[in-house]
Amino acid sequence: MSQEQAGTVPASTAPHDAGHPNQFALLRQRRFAPFFWTQFLGAGNDNLFKFAFTVMVTYQLQLAWLPPSLAGLVIAALFILPFLLFSATAGQATDKYDKTRVIRFVKNLEIAIMAFAAYGFWVASVPVLLACVFLMGLHSTIFGPVKFAYLPQHLSERELTGGNGMVEMGTFVAILLGQVAGGLLVAVPQVGHHYVALACLALALLGRATAQAVPPSPSTDPHLVINWNPVTETWRNLKLAHENIVVFRSLLGISWMWFFGAVFLSLFPAFAKDVLHGNEQVASLLLVVFSVGIGVGSLLCEVLSKRHVEIGLVPLGAIGMSVFAVDLYFASRGLPPAAGFDAADFVAQARHWRVMADLALLSLFAGLYSVPMYALIQLRSQPSHRARIIAANNILNALFMIASSLIVGVLLKLGLSIPQVFLAIGLLNAVVAFYIFLLVPEYLLRFVAWVASRFVYRFRIRGDEHIPATGPAILACNHVSFVDAVLLMAASPRPICFIMDHRIFRIPVLGWLFRLAKAIPIAPQKEDPRAYEAAFERAAQVLREGDLLAIFPEGGITRDGQLQEFRGGIMKIIERAQADGVHAPVVPMALTNLWGSFFSRVEQGGAMVRPFRRGMFNRVGLNVGRPLGPAEVQPALLRTRVADLLRD
Repeated sequence: MSQEQAGTVPASTAPHDAGHPNQFALLRQRRFAPFFWTQFLGAGNDNLFKFAFTVMVTYQLQLAWLPPSLAGLVIAALFILPFLLFSATAGQATDKYDKTRVIRFVKNLEIAIMAFAAYGFWVASVPVLLACVFLMGLHSTIFGPVKFAYLPQHLSERELTGGNGMVEMGTFVAILLGQVAGGLLVAVPQVGHHYVALACLALALLGRATAQAVPPSPSTDPHLVINWNPVTETWRNLKLAHENIVVFRSLLGISWMWFFGAVFLSLFPAFAKDVLHGNEQVASLLLVVFSVGIGVGSLLCEVLSKRHVEIGLVPLGAIGMSVFAVDLYFASRGLPPAAGFDAADFVAQARHWRVMADLALLSLFAGLYSVPMYALIQLRSQPSHRARIIAANNILNALFMIASSLIVGVLLKLGLSIPQVFLAIGLLNAVVAFYIFLLVPEYLLRFVAWVASRFVYRFRIRGDEHIPATGPAILACNHVSFVDAVLLMAASPRPICFIMDHRIFRIPVLGWLFRLAKAIPIAPQKEDPRAYEAAFERAAQVLREGDLLAIFPEGGITRDGQLQEFRGGIMKIIERAQADGVHAPVVPMALTNLWGSFFSRVEQGGAMVRPFRRGMFNRVGLNVGRPLGPAEVQPALLRTRVADLLRD
């Protein structure tokens, strides 16, 4: 697999390790900070403008042709429409041209739109402002592919989760601040419309100033001929994404998250009024809690993933989304009728704390769900097509959000209460998530590995920078326990295909897990020569496809805790790879301190017979050594390298 096929970028563009302690340090670096503030100001301006306009037509103007009950729906529909019409074209432009040039073009366009909007606010012209809503939707449509295609071009794999978390957090904070500012400014007597006009124009100018500092981001496909037909181009982009099934299912997973979130966001005003008996302040408070939860969840991704793209967080996020959506139904059911609360009165009632906690945790887990998915798409999409795939994702998101509105409307028409809608969506989320994880087992496998490495053991990795970020490689590790493969999964940001003793597949649960991981069973040549040869052919195919292959050269789990002799099977793998013209380095690895744990054998008794044999949260480790070229590898030499790593 080439560097482009793997979805990564050269080290000169995205350094492997920038040496900073966490994602906040990116705000001090030019490759990230100007871009972050540019998108932050754009999102804030979008929402300041839309919310001020919505308040104006809902409360301040009386229009027979645009009643207040329809104003929010019309504004939202006009804003989403450009995503359906122009996302495919925007994705092509982002791939064809320097992304920094596209960013600056978008910010110039924003200034022009906001100048037009300023006139609309100044003279209170609703048709002008409706046109500006559509144009700001176009502005966001063009910026959308840039937003996610820019990051993998400037951040390494270790920084991608943190960078995405910062962008997601910044976006929701900007949405929140924009809506609060828009509502406050437009409500100022006599001059509120003027203040909104000036604020929108000022934010557009400030965004253009920050865009000037964004570093160059060279084109990934300069010879691309743009297809102006959005229907055929969108279909072509979806077919491109479908070539990598994990990417394609991730697009659907992200779109489902937007469906899920749109249900709650669209029902907040009615939920606050009819169920919680609160006024507009309570509706705003719910939005604040939801936005803060998303932001916190997005930032937690880097901490929980240990600065890798950890898609094992996705099932965790899905579980949390369902649990707290269902609990929100129980928390809000049967609240006694009351006079309209303001925010202070609402918070003062202890029975409302559970509602706020459910919303905060529901949105926090939504952040854990979405950020790794976005990072995975960025990492595994071909750079030459990355922006177009993200554009197709934006179209899917818009379609799912429209479907969300229609389905919620049908459920309410059928007589369901708002808490019952939350219950139905929470249960449906569990079904959809389970279906996605069955279609793409990698999510579930990574979740199991993540849990094992953080809650069963305290897992420390040293030298993980030696695991190649791209291309084929053979990982050679000592074999200490029945969960060695699970721990290696947790250590690698890339999927690993394992060659494993066929007998391990007979073990309940673990056997199912390894079959799900498409591990390669191998039997002794004398016992089953056909299975023996098939295992080596499958191993050769893994390397030809540019993926990681893991082998335990001892041939079985140690029975005394000592490193056994390495067998010659690894040499056969290397010879087949070289015959296919594949250069696959061998990475020596050593799992430490696993002997004597629950999943290892012991001299007095077998494995998995005494759950608390060594207590809980045992400290175990993985030491990764410098890769060896195929010509350097001999079983005895490789065993010496692994033994040295064990001593380290």
